[in-house]
Amino acid sequence: MAQVGTRGSRLARAQTAWVIERLRAAVADRRWLEVLVSTTGDQNGSVSLGTGVFVKEIERALLDGAIDIAVHSLKDLPTDPTPGLTIAAIPQRADPRDCLVGGRLEDLPDGARVGTGSPRRAAQLRRLRPGLQVVPIRCNVPTRVDKVRSGQVEAVMVAAAGLERLGIPADDLLDPEVVLPAPGQGALAIQAREGDHLASLVAALDHPPTHSATTAERAVLAALGGGCMLPVATYARSEGGVLVVEAAVTSDDGTRQVRARASGDPADAAALGAGVAERLADLGALDLLPEITGAPPAPQGAGWDDAAPA
Repeated sequence: MAQVGTRGSRLARAQTAWVIERLRAAVADRRWLEVLVSTTGDQNGSVSLGTGVFVKEIERALLDGAIDIAVHSLKDLPTDPTPGLTIAAIPQRADPRDCLVGGRLEDLPDGARVGTGSPRRAAQLRRLRPGLQVVPIRCNVPTRVDKVRSGQVEAVMVAAAGLERLGIPADDLLDPEVVLPAPGQGALAIQAREGDHLASLVAALDHPPTHSATTAERAVLAALGGGCMLPVATYARSEGGVLVVEAAVTSDDGTRQVRARASGDPADAAALGAGVAERLADLGALDLLPEITGAPPAPQGAGWDDAAPA
């Protein structure tokens, strides 16, 4: 029997159940058992704690042998690899887009309150709709949706994949041409110990197009600093066998944005991502980052979208 480590939130458990179902189909002669691990981010959901707060305890359990593999939201994983561990598989990603619950972006009146805990989302919202009020919120997805239903905000912006996995409908799916998502958004990572035989078994779930796309996206983030608190937006996808990588950095007030794009062989995903980051830097992206990261810190992405058990 193999023990599969995960956080205890509804979203994390839904993601892990999805992985276990596919592992049972791919490796029928082995039992897979979910094991819940409490993380620093779960224990301190209202506090901004920085990179890796949703994975450190899970990785420690994996290194110590308390669990055999781990399932993470890929964008929770720091870009620097953890010694002794490997990403054994990145399954086919779900919807990578951001979305709104509470209404359509174009229909929200000026002054409407839109909740998000992501500097990346907040900056792009201010760029697109400067008349909206961006309200910082840090809680799990169902609680965010409840804030709309209770009238505390008119809308929230979250990852479409999280809503889909929880069975919650979205009111407005935002095209990446309008709002670029976070690196790795919608993708899962299955982590294993380096050299462990389970790593090769789990590799059956790897989806090469997703793996190359998210490798490029994470390379952009790594080249610009690597932290989950950086408001770096990037999206890569395969178009006719060619990997297309787009990325952007937007000033905190939304008045300035630099954007870059490159395409090439998926086998060169990491180099493509690094090249896009270099182009962003040439366009002045590094001058925008201190402005944003100097604001009250709030990690972006799946972590704070699902920051406490629910």
